[in-house]
Amino acid sequence: MKTSTTGLLLGSALVVGLSGCASSASQSNGGATSDSSMHPFVCGLAGGLIGGGLGYAAGSDSDEDTGAALGTTAGATIGAMLCADTSPAPEPEPRDTDGDGVIDANDQCPGTPAGVAVDAVGCPLDSDNDGVPDFQDQCPGTPAGVEVNALGCEEDLVLRDVNFEFDSATLTMGAEQILTGVAQKLRANENVRVRIEGHTDSRGSESYNQDLSQRRADSVADFLASQGVDHERMRTVGYGESQPVASNDTDAGRAENRRVELGEWE
Repeated sequence: MKTSTTGLLLGSALVVGLSGCASSASQSNGGATSDSSMHPFVCGLAGGLIGGGLGYAAGSDSDEDTGAALGTTAGATIGAMLCADTSPAPEPEPRDTDGDGVIDANDQCPGTPAGVAVDAVGCPLDSDNDGVPDFQDQCPGTPAGVEVNALGCEEDLVLRDVNFEFDSATLTMGAEQILTGVAQKLRANENVRVRIEGHTDSRGSESYNQDLSQRRADSVADFLASQGVDHERMRTVGYGESQPVASNDTDAGRAENRRVELGEWE
């Protein structure tokens, strides 16, 4: 009786085990897509049958049930362990935390702001190599070797075409468009404070020009603030007609003298 029962158990284990192996082979060859977590169960069942058969066969008539139970438990455990999937875990997908197109493992400048153009190692482009990246540089195209300030400029920047309505501090539409670009780079360069200077030509009284230049400097600062630049980062100064850069005897000279300059406030 023991021999036939053991044979039945071992035969059943063989059938189950072969079925599990065939299923595994089918999956590994791109066949069925059943859940691979069933394989350890199949092997555990086969191991249990084998262990139970051996325990049953080895036990005496008086403790054959106990031997079968112990053999089943040991066989199931061993079978599950042998059939466990030991293939290496798939490699995780490379991450690009700042979304600049350079994976984190190769990114020498993590945390680049969204939308900023970067080089092959993930750092913001600095086309003129002045140490100030393009997205913060108010003076792109600085000649090689020139020392610049935190704005990327060799000296105070004259804001070309930032003009005002006649005899007022009201910015023209063209001036607002230019200042929108200035504000964008100032927002990106948030640790830099700036000085905004207003200048006039010599027409009119000195006191009037002094007041007009201050109002114009304030108008520029107000517009930049409306574009997200913190007012605390800006200082305005009106110099009136006291610092001409050209002759006030010609229209062209006076036009040069009417200007707004942007500098680093240190």
